[in-house]
Amino acid sequence: MQTTHEVRVADAGELAVSGAVDLVVTSPPYPMVEMWDDCFAAQAPAVREALNAGDGDRAFALMHDVLDGVWERLADAVREGGIVAINVGDATRSLDEFQQYPNAAEITRRMRAHGFQTLPDLLWRKPTNSAAKFMGSGTLPTNAYPTLEHEHVLLFRNGGTRSFPPGDETRYESAFFWEERNEWFSDTWEIRGKRQRLDGEGRDRSGAFPFELPYRLVSMFSVYGDTVLDPFWGTGTTGLAALVAGRNSLGYERDADLVDSFADAVEDAPALSRDVVTERLENHRAFAVDAETRYEADHYEFGVKTKFERGIRLYEVTDVRRDGQTWTASYEPT
Repeated sequence: MQTTHEVRVADAGELAVSGAVDLVVTSPPYPMVEMWDDCFAAQAPAVREALNAGDGDRAFALMHDVLDGVWERLADAVREGGIVAINVGDATRSLDEFQQYPNAAEITRRMRAHGFQTLPDLLWRKPTNSAAKFMGSGTLPTNAYPTLEHEHVLLFRNGGTRSFPPGDETRYESAFFWEERNEWFSDTWEIRGKRQRLDGEGRDRSGAFPFELPYRLVSMFSVYGDTVLDPFWGTGTTGLAALVAGRNSLGYERDADLVDSFADAVEDAPALSRDVVTERLENHRAFAVDAETRYEADHYEFGVKTKFERGIRLYEVTDVRRDGQTWTASYEPT
C-alpha cells in the first residue's frame, strides 16, 4: 500500500479539487482570538479598522467572511457523502465590553447555508495548567466568568450517506475496535496531546492541535486510500495523522515556512506509526482478556466483539520519500 501527501503553498480560497475529497479535517484560525488578528487583517483590512474602533461584532463578522470563502469551496471539493470536521474554539475578548464570540455557532450557520448537513458534534477538553485560570472577579459574585476549557469538533456531511460495495474489503480492513468505537463516538473527549509536535516559533503562528484528534477523526470517517483535505494546514498535523492512518492527504498553507515543520515530522513517521499501531493492538488485547468476544480476527490471534471487526488490519509506515512538496509513504501490514 502507498499513499501520497501534498502541500500547496497557497490560500485555501484558491482551493480547486472538485469532488476529489473524502474527508476534511481542519482547525482554522479562530476569529476574535488575538494571536490571529494579523492573519485576518492581512486578508481583510477592514478587520483591523473594526478592532481599532472597538467594534467586536463587526470584526467577528468580517473574520468569518474570510473563512466563509473556504467553506463555500468545500461544497464542490467534497464528494457525495463526504464528511467535514472543523475544530474550533469560541473566543472571549474585551473590546467595548467583555463577551464571548460564538465561533462554533457561526461556522455551523454558514456551513448549513452552503448546503452541508449538520451531524452531532464533539467537545474535547483541553488540559489547563493554571491554578488562577478563572476570569473576572474570582470568588466574588456576580462578575466572574467560567473558563473556556473545551473546543468543538463540528461535523457536517455533504449530501446523503456514503455507499460502499457489499463486503467491501477496504472498508472492513479500516474498521475500528468495539472499545474504540465506544470511546471515539462519545460526544466528549479528553485529549492530553502527548504526541503534539508543535513547539518554538511554530507555536506562535499555528494553534495547538494534538495528533490524537485528527487521527481519531481520520479513522472514524474515512477508509484506507481515501483523500483527506486540510485547507488550514499549519504544521501539518492532519497530514501526519492521515499518513499514519494510511490515507492520502492534501493541504493548503499560506505560510511556506510552516511546511518545514511537516517535513521534520515526516522523518519520524515510521516510528510514530509503529507506536500507534502497537498501542492500538495492545489495548485491544488487554480488552479482549475480560471481554466476551464472539468472533476471531482474520489477521490476528485475538477475539473481537462483532463480526464487523473480524477483517481489521492495521498497517505500519515503512518508508516515506519526498519529491518537492509531495511525500509518498509505503506500508506493510502488521
